Amino acid sequence: MTTVTLPALSPVSSLEAYVQAVNTVPLLTAEREVELGRRLKESGDLTAARDLVLSHLRLVVAVARNYMGYGLPQADLIQEGNVGLMKAVRRFDPTRGVRLASFAIHWIKAEIHEYILRNWRLVKVATTKAQRKLFFNLRSLKSSTATLSPAEVKTIAKTLAVKESDVVEMEQRLQGHDITIDPAPEDGEDRPGPIAFLADAAEGPAEIVERRQSEGLETEGLARALAALDDRSRRIVKARWLAEGDAKTLHELADEFGVSAERIRQIEAKALQKMKGHLAALR
Repeated sequence: MTTVTLPALSPVSSLEAYVQAVNTVPLLTAEREVELGRRLKESGDLTAARDLVLSHLRLVVAVARNYMGYGLPQADLIQEGNVGLMKAVRRFDPTRGVRLASFAIHWIKAEIHEYILRNWRLVKVATTKAQRKLFFNLRSLKSSTATLSPAEVKTIAKTLAVKESDVVEMEQRLQGHDITIDPAPEDGEDRPGPIAFLADAAEGPAEIVERRQSEGLETEGLARALAALDDRSRRIVKARWLAEGDAKTLHELADEFGVSAERIRQIEAKALQKMKGHLAALR
């Protein structure tokens, strides 16, 4: 049997040089592939694993080229695809009669897909299996770069088994352009970028501490102000303003204390004025 010697790949300084280098690695015959696969599976031969990986690096490059429309570096796509290739080699079973290229392409695509979804701005959209399928197939299903017609939207939705509204939304996002939220000033101009108009409504640590301190002072001040009132005034204020359920009416309190509703109103007004004085002094 003829033995194929695979050349070692030396470090390269550019993507073009890398592609040229992997294309010089000869392809394996089916017999040689089975032999290497058996050695790896039966004895964990790392040299066999290396030869299987090197001979299929050109496959990764070919697959990665199909994903250049997502605005991510091709070198990164190839790197992630290589990870998928190594996973495939580790799981490759030569006894099943399937060539490694056919088996590995699934793993290569899976790693590239995950990388794109982690790094691209549509990650929040492509969450379900159907949406992921739409995400990675919409470009190829479009007949042109023009906006999809209603008929095309319907056809694509039926083909991929997704909602028509999902097709429209995905197309809009694919056609959108990213903008820098904090652009560098150009030509000496100091124009605010989009980041200047983005406000976080959440409280910061300083605001939280200040609010809690303020609430604590108000609670303490209210307790002191109530304690300074006589029993009847305190009862009226609590019943009118601090009751957990329905507040008492002036007439209900008048019946309780055996006085007129007007007298209850006068006591209430005087008590509230006294409390305001205590609270103001505390502040």
